[in-house]
This record gives sequence, C-alpha cells and structure tokens, in this order.
Amino acid sequence: MWDMDIRTRTAANRRLLADFFDRLDEEQLDTVSLCSAWTVREVLGHLVMPMTGGTGGFLLKLVRAGGSVNRASEAIARELARRPVRELTALLRDKADQHGAAPGVGPMGQMADGCVHLRDCARPLGLSDDVSIDDWRMVLDWLSKGVPGLVPKRRLGGLSLRANDQDWSWGIGAEVIGPSEALALAVSGRLVPLDDLSGSGVDLLRGRVNE
Repeated sequence: MWDMDIRTRTAANRRLLADFFDRLDEEQLDTVSLCSAWTVREVLGHLVMPMTGGTGGFLLKLVRAGGSVNRASEAIARELARRPVRELTALLRDKADQHGAAPGVGPMGQMADGCVHLRDCARPLGLSDDVSIDDWRMVLDWLSKGVPGLVPKRRLGGLSLRANDQDWSWGIGAEVIGPSEALALAVSGRLVPLDDLSGSGVDLLRGRVNE
C-alpha cells in the first residue's frame, strides 16, 4: 500500500510537471536551473529519461563518460532536451503511471526526483508551482535517512531539522528551521534555498553542501 501511494503521487506530479513545462516560453526554458549543469529545458530532458527506452544508450554514454553516472546522465538529458517540449511533456503524461526500476533509490527516488526538480526549475523563474505539503513530508522522511549519491549521511550529522509549515522534525543538534520545500532542497544539495532557512545549524549545513 505504501509503494502504491508513492507511485500514485509520482504519477500525479509528472502530470503537474508536464503542465508546468508546457506553460514556459523559450527564455524561461533556457534559464539555468538550481541544478547548475542543466537549464530548465534540460531538466525536462532528465525527467523523461526513464521513459525513453532501454539501458543500451545509457551504457554507451556511461562508457564515453569514463564510468561517471552523473556525466552520462547530464549528456543524455541535454540530448533529449533537443526534442520539442510538447513531445517531452506528452511522454510525461502518457507514461506517468509507468514506474521502472530505480536501482539504489527505489520508488521514493522517483517521487523525490519530480518534487525537487519542479522547484529546481520554478525557483529561478520566480514561479510558485509546487507539490503538496504531504509530498514534501514524505520526501523529507526519506532524505533525512541519507540517500547514497544524493544525501551523504555526514551532511546531516549533528543537525536537527524542523519544518515551520507543518508538524515535521528530525534529528538532534544545531537547528535548521524553515519551509518544508526549502529544507528538502537544501538537504539534497541546493545552496539557494538555504537563504530561506534559519537556526544555528544553517552555516554548518551550508559548508557541507559546498563540499
């Protein structure tokens, strides 16, 4: 039942993302996202990667990237981003309910990916598009445990996190307080949302994100 809820939320958020990207103009699409390696358009390319075929193409890119999963993913996202936006958003809608394997992160990884990347794009554009507070609660529960390749456990050591827009907290130590969305983005390695947080632990978290 838990996995079904995650998949239902993931599918709904993919449709939300499709609507979001469809409303953007060319200048907005070419804006650098909070993922500095990608423009907003290239984040869309990344989001449709699981829906565009098998592993053969990825393995080839992985070899060309010297075995770096991050560099291979960045290359594929840029390549997909060359396709028309409406073609990519149609994929998000048509395959919203398809949930492939996500080694290392599982169903929550796919859900968190959509939540975080929506704000990666909406924040630099000054747009309020967001997922629900309940979605952020699930994402925070997952991220705070540490996620290999995304949230090193050391990043949150000695910190306590507290949302000020819902009843959610985690950890013991120097406090980091703020909106659920900003907490989740900062924990997952984004610097900009740290400006929306307060507490004695913010500078410590900033230093660890910068590492």
